[in-house]
Amino acid sequence: MANILVVDDEMGIRELLSEILSDEGHVVQTAENAQQAREARAAETPDLVLLDIWMPDTDGVTLLKEWQRDGNLTMPVIIMSGHATIDTAVEATRIGAMNFLEKPIALQKLLQAVQQGLARNQEKSRMVATPIMPSVSVTEVRTTSTVINNVQMQAPASTTGNTSLINTSLLSFDLPLREARDMFERIYFEHHLAQEGGSMTRVAEKTGLERTHLYRKLKQLGVEPVKASKKNS
Repeated sequence: MANILVVDDEMGIRELLSEILSDEGHVVQTAENAQQAREARAAETPDLVLLDIWMPDTDGVTLLKEWQRDGNLTMPVIIMSGHATIDTAVEATRIGAMNFLEKPIALQKLLQAVQQGLARNQEKSRMVATPIMPSVSVTEVRTTSTVINNVQMQAPASTTGNTSLINTSLLSFDLPLREARDMFERIYFEHHLAQEGGSMTRVAEKTGLERTHLYRKLKQLGVEPVKASKKNS
């Protein structure tokens, strides 16, 4: 999960990108102009910024220059525009933008660019980290452990000891946080699919997801509803 800042003066685009990225498990903050983007950046450094070029107060390229000048361009920035010229895209890249997306943005291109940006950010963080620093903080370990314990406690008495429904022994704290979270989510959804007999409607209600979002999440995790329900029946 990453903190992503979406900066665009069009409300429809902000809402669409926020919905897509939230479905992918990210925390999304939005800004409708450069001033709101400055305030968001000052409050907390995002893991990634999606920045529109053409905005009414200050354009994205100017904001990018400001961040570079003030030493605030410490996160990957992906420039977006539906009217930018090649020269503008090249200038933004020269200043420090890592990618350029042309509107309307294709879903696959968006997700690929975000994944590349986050991967680059993680690699940069690993390079500046000292060898004695753990890859996962004590707080993250405690939080993950608490989540696992809560799932075990909330499981029905008839299935608490059934490792085929939720086998937490498969989880390893030696894994990178993203891989550990994906593994936990696979176990989580397989558990609910087994409990609900493979009913996507009931699983959607249990997990608080819309059916379309649930299908997308299962596909992303490599969980097949039919197989999951049969395996644990």
